[in-house]
This record gives sequence, C-alpha cells and structure tokens, in this order.
Amino acid sequence: MDFKELFKKIRHVEIRTKGLVNETFGGEYHSAFKGRGIEFAEVRPYQIGDDIRSIDWNVSARMGDTFIKVFEEEREQTLMLLVDVSGSEDFGSQGAFKRDIAAEICALVAFSAIKNNDKVGMVLFTDRVEKFIPPKKGRRHVLRLIRDLYAHDPASRGTRLAAAFDHLLHVLRRRAIVLIVSDFMDEGFEKPLRAVAQRHDTIAVHLEDPREEALPLVGLLELTDAETGETVVVDTRSRHAREAFAQQTFERRAAVVDLLRRVRVERIPIRTDAGYVEPLIRFFRHRNRRP
Repeated sequence: MDFKELFKKIRHVEIRTKGLVNETFGGEYHSAFKGRGIEFAEVRPYQIGDDIRSIDWNVSARMGDTFIKVFEEEREQTLMLLVDVSGSEDFGSQGAFKRDIAAEICALVAFSAIKNNDKVGMVLFTDRVEKFIPPKKGRRHVLRLIRDLYAHDPASRGTRLAAAFDHLLHVLRRRAIVLIVSDFMDEGFEKPLRAVAQRHDTIAVHLEDPREEALPLVGLLELTDAETGETVVVDTRSRHAREAFAQQTFERRAAVVDLLRRVRVERIPIRTDAGYVEPLIRFFRHRNRRP
C-alpha cells in the first residue's frame, strides 16, 4: 500500500468512526466501561435535595454553614487492543477483509476511549507478538495505531493467541480493558486467556465470514490455507464434502464460544457480510443494563 492510499484509508476511517463516536459510541463506551471507583473532588454548600449522608460535619462546623462532600468517578482507564494480523485475517468474501473490519472497530473503540480521557495501547500478533505500542492518550496516538493496523507487514502468517496473552500479562500491571479482535482460528490458549480475564476486563470480538461456513456449488474448487499455505482440491458437487466442511466450521466456532463462556470473556460476533455498528451497540447497551 503506497503512502497516498494509506493516508486516504486512515482519513476515511477517522471521519467515519469519529462521527459514530460523537453521535453514539462516546457515551455508550463511558457507561459500559466505568472507572475504577470514586474519588473525593470538593466540598460545596448544601442545596435542597442533596443527600444528607454527604454532609461534611467537620467543614460545616468550621464554616458555620452546611457543606457536603462531592465525589466523582475515577475515570481514567487503559484500553489495550489485541489484534490478530495472521494470514486468515486477509480474507473476506463479502467485499471487506477481516483485517479492514478489525481496523475500523479498533479505531471506533480507540476514539471512544480518548474522548473519555482513557489511554489506548495495541498489540499486533500472529504466532508471535509482531508489535507492541504502549498506551497513550490523544488523537495523534490513535491515528498512529490505525496507521500501523493498515501498514504493518506481518513477519509470520500463523496464529498463536497464547503468545499475545502471555505478553500482555507481562506488560500490563494495572487492571485494563482488553479487546481481542480475532477469528480465533487457534487452539491451546485457554490457560493464558483465563489468566488475562481474571486480571482485566476482557472482551472478544469474534470475526466470521460466511464463506467459511459453506462451500459454493462450483464443481472442483482449490482451497488454500491462508496461514500454512497448504492447498487441497475439493469437489463442491459432493454433498458429503459440503456437509463435512460446514460441520467442521460449526464445531470450531462452537468450541470457541464454549471456551469464552468458561473463562468468562464476553463475545461480540462480527460478520463480514453485516455491519459492525449494530453488534457493538447491542454489546454496550447490554453491559449498561447490568447491575
């Protein structure tokens, strides 16, 4: 991707996602990811309707009038984006690659975070950690994250989620919001994911494509694994072959859903043949309704 094309993509994503943030997501993000607690802000004169339990009796006695303590949410948090950039992310049968959708979702959530004065960091991973960007605030920092999402050329095409989770456990000392964006085409990552979920508020954005669910009826079809490069030829006229392919996808996704449920990681399914805005809004509003 040349510089002009990269700049256009970044600018397009910024305009699109910042509009969504200002209209909807900024407030939804704030409500969904509450601060770590409340902290004392100031005292002010008592007004009719104030909770009498907030009266500061010491200050009131000194000042000869009634004053109350005012508290505010300790808002500042850290959002860490864990983004899968393996070979399978460069796939999309509906006009949009998973990687492009991942970039827009990350931009949307990152701009929502900085609007709420939170820090944002990012880990790009394949079967290794490809890049780690420490959390910072500000628009320029988010634009750098978006640039790296589009411009990064992975050294590997495989997937090893455990490598990203292990890295995160070493670099994040304080509790954070962790957003994992991946198609989760991997195994053997339950233990490190459980450890991440126990320490951090962890959410999984699960990317899916309909072509991974069903083969088209086109006769002989050459299928290449985007991560291993292995190629097989399948006769899509065979009902058995089509059903076996669909069953394999169903079982793989069901295993991911079950694993996320066991380790108590919330899942947001995002399909390449549908928008990501509505699923994200549903997720935020569901969290906001929780006690």
